[in-house]
Amino acid sequence: MISKEKQELLNRIKEYEEKGMFDIDVNDDPVAPTLLPEQTDYLCKKISNKIKRKIANFIADNYFKNLIKKDILIIDKIENEELLKEALKNGTIITCNHFSPFDNYIVFHCIRKYLPKKYLYKIIREGNYTNFPGLYGFFFKHCNTLPLSSNIHTMKLFLSAIKKLLKDGESILIYPEQALWWNYRKPRPFKIGAFKLAFKNNVPILPLFISMEDDKKLDDDGYPLQRHTLHVMPLIYPDKSLNEKEGSEKLLNDTYNKYKEKYEEVYKEKLIYGKE
Repeated sequence: MISKEKQELLNRIKEYEEKGMFDIDVNDDPVAPTLLPEQTDYLCKKISNKIKRKIANFIADNYFKNLIKKDILIIDKIENEELLKEALKNGTIITCNHFSPFDNYIVFHCIRKYLPKKYLYKIIREGNYTNFPGLYGFFFKHCNTLPLSSNIHTMKLFLSAIKKLLKDGESILIYPEQALWWNYRKPRPFKIGAFKLAFKNNVPILPLFISMEDDKKLDDDGYPLQRHTLHVMPLIYPDKSLNEKEGSEKLLNDTYNKYKEKYEEVYKEKLIYGKE
């Protein structure tokens, strides 16, 4: 039976696409409590958080591996995998389209053997960190997440942590579309944040695009399970001859154009939004 909730979600996606509201979350999420500085440990310095990180990553890894084993989370292939070894050698900001709560694991699963360190850091929205109870809340807090915040003092800690992690050669995943649109196949217009971070820290962008294809099997909501392919595109470096505003915008535009080209190549259609 088709899920009424998912159908409403798809209707909202169609409406938001036609209105050009690409960065608005289509899920009906509650208002997020503010994340305060004392609630964070971005660099996982506390012993208790180091222990929780090991536990959280172990549980999450086994959970997703089980989904892959059962053909619920299906990863078909990696295109241009040979680019990953060089691309992940130093500090890198990774961008990817955001269409599922599980897409960050698809990225991690595909690139993990090329990460010089054992973790992939993920920037998440404030509400994911402060709103979720139970097991998913535990994952959001301890699986190498870097939550944004509406508190300026927390954001200073966030930016300092980003600088340190990139300097140490870590890879950080950012969704430049900002919002999650369930099973939405088109790359959406980007927000500037990821590209400002790359420019300020003088690190490249590694663009990853996940394409989808319907499987014969249906999910619990009555929709086809998706078969995923990860497309790796060449690194895009900041042009340091430009000022921060111009350089960040150039990074954004260059990256978006790569996504547009890849979408049109994979799906054999022009990237058009709504009723254009």
